[in-house]
Amino acid sequence: MSRPTTVTAAVLVIGDEILSGRTKDRNLGYIAEYLANIGVDVREARVVPDVEDEIVAAVNALRARYDYLITTGGIGPTHDDITADSIGRAFGVPVGEDPRAIAIMLERYAPADLTPARRRMARMPEGAELIENPISRAPGFRIGNVYVLAGVPAVMQAMLDFAVKSMKTGALMRVEVIAAGSLPEGLYGEALGRIASAHPNVAIGSYPSFRDGRFNNQIVVRGKDEEAVAAARRAVEEMVAALSRNAVAS
Repeated sequence: MSRPTTVTAAVLVIGDEILSGRTKDRNLGYIAEYLANIGVDVREARVVPDVEDEIVAAVNALRARYDYLITTGGIGPTHDDITADSIGRAFGVPVGEDPRAIAIMLERYAPADLTPARRRMARMPEGAELIENPISRAPGFRIGNVYVLAGVPAVMQAMLDFAVKSMKTGALMRVEVIAAGSLPEGLYGEALGRIASAHPNVAIGSYPSFRDGRFNNQIVVRGKDEEAVAAARRAVEEMVAALSRNAVAS
């Protein structure tokens, strides 16, 4: 039986405002969930400041490690929007004003309103493919396996719809949630570890929460092989049932 296809991605969030706490990131979770739903697994995320050396180092590390890298932020009209230049440096290609991007922006702006600041948003690394932006028109771009999107959540989300059209996708992640109720993790931790060791083709995690004045635990089984996930779920359910019976008996 062939193993399910796995396609991986990383997300690079760019911006001093994220690291300072002034702006709360709303993109990572959206991207991770969106890609998971089409069969692309986000395996790593980083946040870097508006510093070219930092962006270049992160881009080169992540694009080599994963099938895709999605960046957000730093492609606006101001002096600190340096993502395009950083990506160009990472790939060793020049960056310049792209006439295709200018033509698209002229669909929104009159020529007299296309200020030097706005024209900065038309600067692309040589060889990049444009990513459509149906909201504010200034496009993102793709070069190699790197997709460069806006930081504004609504714009990023609209761009992502177009970006994913050129991505290959893998098997969808199957997720099973088993309610462990008020069973404490300390009671089932050892047994759960044995189950995880016996089912190496899935990921098993325990997630406690506090609700209505009491702990409520959930055990989550994740994997791409349907049979492996089902087998692990059965093992977890049997463990929870046995421990629950013992708890009631005592």
